[in-house]
Amino acid sequence: MELDAGFKEQLIKILGGERALFGGMISEDYAHDELAQTRAFPDVLAKVKSADEIVEIVRLCNEYRIPLVVRGSGTGLCGAAVAFGGLLLDISGMDRVLELDEDNLCVKVEPGVMLMELTDYVQRRGLFYPPDPGEKTATIAGNISTNAGGMRAVKYGVTRDYVRELEVVTGSGEMLTLGGRVAKNSSGYSLKDLIVGSEGTLAVILSATLKLLPLPTVIVSLLIPFRDISGAIEAVPKLMRSKCAPTAVEFFERSVLFYAEDYLGKKFPDSKSEAYLLLTFDGQSESEVEREYTEAAGLCIEEGALDAFIIDTDERRDAVWSARGAFLEAIKASAGVMDECDVVVPRARVAEFILFSHEIEKELGIRLSSFGHAGDGNLHIYVCRDDKPEEEYHKKLSEAFRRLYAKAEEFGGKISGEHGIGFAKKEWFLRQEPEISVDIMRSIKSAFDKNNILNPGKIFD
Repeated sequence: MELDAGFKEQLIKILGGERALFGGMISEDYAHDELAQTRAFPDVLAKVKSADEIVEIVRLCNEYRIPLVVRGSGTGLCGAAVAFGGLLLDISGMDRVLELDEDNLCVKVEPGVMLMELTDYVQRRGLFYPPDPGEKTATIAGNISTNAGGMRAVKYGVTRDYVRELEVVTGSGEMLTLGGRVAKNSSGYSLKDLIVGSEGTLAVILSATLKLLPLPTVIVSLLIPFRDISGAIEAVPKLMRSKCAPTAVEFFERSVLFYAEDYLGKKFPDSKSEAYLLLTFDGQSESEVEREYTEAAGLCIEEGALDAFIIDTDERRDAVWSARGAFLEAIKASAGVMDECDVVVPRARVAEFILFSHEIEKELGIRLSSFGHAGDGNLHIYVCRDDKPEEEYHKKLSEAFRRLYAKAEEFGGKISGEHGIGFAKKEWFLRQEPEISVDIMRSIKSAFDKNNILNPGKIFD
């Protein structure tokens, strides 16, 4: 779009010439997210360093009706932070911890603080921020915008459970403080919780106050091999009904493990079995954690597990969790091009769903690699292009997605467990979400952003 000269002049006045970049000055890195399936350039890139700058820019964009998209580290997988023209607001420079409130177990941060930075900051002070999405370089605002979960969600919950207070600016330019530093709140509608998971369509986050916990002093993992994926997944409901309270319950197949070994250039402690569960237990005493993992190991052996390896040294922990953390990048490296189906289904249907994905793989003749959070039913299934021609790949990709999302709906699941809808999944979301639900979402969007400048064209727009 052609930007008004007055808009350009005022933006440069706010940011200076070096942090307001136009047209060909904008790097190609800003035209896509992690998967790079959705590509488009903004007309202008604004690199902000303060909440005041954000507020001024939002008000300026609202005045000139300029679309505004917020971007953090660009680690999203659904195109939510891709701007189709308009202004792209880069918040990555706003990366300060503003306050640590140890009395109320809260920390206040700017939106561009990365997850790994926050984790390190609080752990060095004996505190714990539980949400643990796989991409540790994602920003906190990005985690909030997608309600990210991760591996510890089975015990500790998701990002929404740890957001106490948000300072935001709406699309119309009003500044709001939502929530508060209280453990309970029944005072009217929870507007804070509307912002969590809204993918930048309702407001721009200026700061976030997050709940913390005391840091667990003992952490032990179990690597449990099974003969097949059905046996592994079928043990999960029994684990969840037991008293062993795992922190994480991950599943993966041997094929994905091989990709990680190739990608990292190092061997996994065990790669002879077809399928694995990876369990973690944490607590404040060795006896408590030992009781839990011993019970879990015995239960899995009863359910047909081939062994139970205790991962309790730094060397073993690094080998196992570095491989698990590399699954996404390893599959991507093996495929060249891929797209993700991030479904969530009831735990009892996880094995069925994975076996169904194997059927699709055979019928369509296209590789589907998967892993996920068995404890909460969130599955990551990647459709890989490999050496297929582009037209053939996209045809098979569309058919694979159609079948996978239909099966998730049949099982009572949803099309995204933690990565959001963005632009890439909008078509499938609108197919499955009831019309009345979408109408209510549009009404909420209009209340926060009446001129529809914030991340237009995403989720349902």
